[in-house]
Amino acid sequence: MSAPTAESGPRGGFLRSDAGHAAILGVIGAVMITFGSFGSGAVRRRDPLLESMYLSWLRFGHGLILSGVIVWIGVLLMIAAWVRIGRNVRAGLVDVRELRWVIAAQTAPLLLSVPLFSRDAYSYLAQGALLRDGFDPYAVGPVANPGVLLDNVSNVWTTTTAPYGPVSLLLGQGITTITGDNVIAGTMLLRLTMLPGLALLMWSLPKLARHLGGDPATALWLAVLNPLVLIHLVGGVHNELLMVGLMVAGIVLALERRHVAGVAVIALGVAVKAMAGIALPFVVWIWMIHEREKARAQGREPAPALLLFARTAGTGFGVFAAVFAVCSLVAGVGLGWLTALQGSAKIINWLSVPTILAHVVTVTTSWATGLRLGPVLEVTRAISALVMVAALAAIWWYFRKTEKQAVLGILVALVVIVLLSPAALPWYYSWPLAVAAGFAMSTTTLAVLVGLSTWLMLVFQPDGSIGLYSLPHVLLATFAAVVAGRSLITVDPLRLRAVRPSGVDATHDTVAATRN
Repeated sequence: MSAPTAESGPRGGFLRSDAGHAAILGVIGAVMITFGSFGSGAVRRRDPLLESMYLSWLRFGHGLILSGVIVWIGVLLMIAAWVRIGRNVRAGLVDVRELRWVIAAQTAPLLLSVPLFSRDAYSYLAQGALLRDGFDPYAVGPVANPGVLLDNVSNVWTTTTAPYGPVSLLLGQGITTITGDNVIAGTMLLRLTMLPGLALLMWSLPKLARHLGGDPATALWLAVLNPLVLIHLVGGVHNELLMVGLMVAGIVLALERRHVAGVAVIALGVAVKAMAGIALPFVVWIWMIHEREKARAQGREPAPALLLFARTAGTGFGVFAAVFAVCSLVAGVGLGWLTALQGSAKIINWLSVPTILAHVVTVTTSWATGLRLGPVLEVTRAISALVMVAALAAIWWYFRKTEKQAVLGILVALVVIVLLSPAALPWYYSWPLAVAAGFAMSTTTLAVLVGLSTWLMLVFQPDGSIGLYSLPHVLLATFAAVVAGRSLITVDPLRLRAVRPSGVDATHDTVAATRN
């Protein structure tokens, strides 16, 4: 096989560079994660394949400990590789084309893994099987359709109706029609259907960065090569990957003045998962800005604001309604998923503000008042919901004057939703991260995002259980996050080296200092 050319792959010397060595380290980490996942990932309740391969020992006792260690070493290697590549990106030593190849190389091993850090993939398949077998997933939960697929659904979701749009259900229906109740084949095929979202992000993020004044390579590095994204969204088989890819692609199309196409693509994202719809009201502002610019360029007076809003918002709503109606008609479902969105209330962890507040209130007052978490949580969630609605309305109105402001409004709105929703999970933070990546940021800001991404990556267990209520786990995750964030700025954050680094490492430190 001939060496990669400039057209077919990275530069010939890339793999011999510091970033190339880091990329190889990341691939090794992805391979370790995949192997370890067969024992410590979100494995099936009963796995005859592992038994036939004489690997079932990985799931129990010392085998489980060993597989868990392998996964965590792999995760740390991917984080270390990501930060190291980030230093090269900030120094201008890695371009977008090379990053795309690195992303593909680190993604490939994860395509073969057991679902990681979540059992949601089994829920997707079970919901698709409901539609396949004539049930309405918006009316009944997977428990209505007993079988192998139900056996692997997380207990908390067996009675919950589907909170996803018709496209998600159509994908699940199509996959389970092809694979039947074969969990392995279904999971692998489900993961492949999410990859278009990854491709859309690799296409759209550099364009978004160019529109917003950010760095295209930094955008790809932060929001796609990020282990939080690759391990959770690809390894974890989450439909967020498809939803976020469609949302960002739609925003880019709108910025390129292809407004109808942009709204249609975002509508497809909403048909995967509702959160993509947050972008639509801000796309109306972008569309209005372009219409005003077009009128002035043609020597015309722009239409009055109210009339222009009615025209653009009305057209946008018509496009959205048409796309969503077609998806719902093909799936043969209605809008029942809107009521199922409340199912996330079953999740209780302190990644969301209302849960944090409820914990603080109960811990500090229960000794005197006897308050329990459940009732307090209902109150804090209700208050947070009201604050969120008011905040979203204010954000939409405030961020309306320029294209950049409108996209910033999408980012702020997504952050508010993640923080104030009844519950949040680590991969939810991939929503705002994808939009944030398009903006220009200092190395200090990026270091903070590296630390946050690392912490979110580490606070769950590979089998999907929550590590947030284990103090040693949280402390170790926090330590790793601080080291990772500092490592973007300095090569030796723990000052373990006796000699000051030279060469490319010193260049990284100098570039980081000048960009702060």
